[in-house]
Amino acid sequence: MGLIERIGVDVGRRLRLEDAIAWAAANGVRYIDIQLDTGANAVTSFDDARCRAIRAALEKHGIHLGLHTLSAVNVAEYSPFLSEAVDAYMKAYIDAAPRLGAASIVVHAGYHFTADAEMRMQAGLDRLKRMAAYAEAKGTLLLLENLNKEPAEAEVHYLAHTIEEWRYYYEAIDSPALALSFTANHAHLLPEGVEGFVAAIPMHRVVEVRLADCFRLGHEQHLVPGQGDFDFGAMFRLIEGTGFKGHYMNAFGTLEDMQEARARLAALARAAGVAA
Repeated sequence: MGLIERIGVDVGRRLRLEDAIAWAAANGVRYIDIQLDTGANAVTSFDDARCRAIRAALEKHGIHLGLHTLSAVNVAEYSPFLSEAVDAYMKAYIDAAPRLGAASIVVHAGYHFTADAEMRMQAGLDRLKRMAAYAEAKGTLLLLENLNKEPAEAEVHYLAHTIEEWRYYYEAIDSPALALSFTANHAHLLPEGVEGFVAAIPMHRVVEVRLADCFRLGHEQHLVPGQGDFDFGAMFRLIEGTGFKGHYMNAFGTLEDMQEARARLAALARAAGVAA
């Protein structure tokens, strides 16, 4: 499979899942991500007949489906009632994955409010351990994503945005049902950069690399490639040089922006010396 075929599109909430599969097939996209939180794709909207038709369409067109949970749902929640609701939310995604034929689910470590960081991290770790065990029993795969930094003066901060915080979770969860989703543009916002992250993290556990442009040491943006200063050619050379065989996921702009960028990104990789 060539590199362009390994670069997917994060559909998110943009299309009904059936329409997303048809769009991907028409555009030669082999990997798509979808969110199951609202509208026609709400996780509660899939009956058995709809799931069967979706699995058949994925198989017919050879499309890899990934699910992507909402980062606004706080995996580090510890309050009564809310805590149980977060468990139920994550289990609903895990239950949905095999029914829909999805290969993986991107999950997060949650967020803290500065003064309660330690409590939040422990609550999130405990929950991710429970969810990894549940996913293992269901035969699906969780991908823990490194999230973005927030301004230093902000009260709320995403967890697992630094190398150290991300490691806190994945080193403590030794399960075949937990792997990693590496968002390269989030690493670009931190001093270590992509190079530092790739040197520090277990690349053999990375299944997906998420892509968008942004500015070095800047703030969270999901720009179309070329609108920031991210060096995509160097990134592909570095990551492919580790032996990475997984897929990449475009997450910026419109569907057309992400589709058009696939060929440009593959060309940047070739110009950087990658056999693409």
